[in-house]
Amino acid sequence: MHRGTGLLVIEVIGSNPNGDPDRESDPRVRPDERGEISPVSLKRKIRDLIEDKEGIVWKEIRGKFQPELDPAHFAILESRGRDREAIKKEIADGTFTNKYWDGRVFGNTFLEDKLSDHIRCGVVQFGLGLSIAPVRVERMTTTNKSGVQEGKDRGMAPLGFRVVEHAVYTMPFYVNASAARKTGCTKRDIEVLQAVLPFAYSQTASYVRNTVEIRHAWYVEHKSPLGSVGDFAIVDALRPGKKTDPDLPSTSWRDYDVPAKLPDEIAARVSGLRDLMSEVYAAVGA
Repeated sequence: MHRGTGLLVIEVIGSNPNGDPDRESDPRVRPDERGEISPVSLKRKIRDLIEDKEGIVWKEIRGKFQPELDPAHFAILESRGRDREAIKKEIADGTFTNKYWDGRVFGNTFLEDKLSDHIRCGVVQFGLGLSIAPVRVERMTTTNKSGVQEGKDRGMAPLGFRVVEHAVYTMPFYVNASAARKTGCTKRDIEVLQAVLPFAYSQTASYVRNTVEIRHAWYVEHKSPLGSVGDFAIVDALRPGKKTDPDLPSTSWRDYDVPAKLPDEIAARVSGLRDLMSEVYAAVGA
């Protein structure tokens, strides 16, 4: 496994890509009015797609690998209702690593007595997603036909619909080959992540997150486990820029210059640039 550097370019239209529980689920916004998407929110969507073994995403990717993926090796550690005592036994008897895909890829933090050696930093780390330009948040009250409050003939949700009008976010991610030995992560595990990642938003859409799309899922593999060029140089080279008025919110994808390749001096030092989104659509078209 070699080091990898990735960058997600995410477009949001009239949606809330990540609500802030401290602000009544408003879209996350920094003091400089740039929008945020937390790494945890993206990893939750990826975990959910892997965990749903009857879902179309798992069924679609499972058969594309040879040999076919064994569901017993792709359980999700960070799942609701998990039995902590059973998991501690799995750590003790050595079956833990082979069972939990997200434990191998994202790491785990079991802190119980005599299990401190299972505090692991994951192989894959997602960074904070940030909008390129400031965001404008729209809030509106929504209703439903039937009343749910006493004395009301209709249901009301005051300012319950809170969305970003338009924005483009970038979220970097990194594959650290040095951590693979400690977590048991394999190259196949990373390939599964690459296969699922393009569906993270399209297959987990919701009422307030209905129009969020990964426009590009760039992935650069280095020529060595330690890396062959700086991560920041790669991320900077692939990050879109707003054509005009960088301190005003955008209104469409056309407001941005979007790089489609690496500069020659960087491209010569890596094994290649992939767009995981293009690969998915090319495979479907074939």
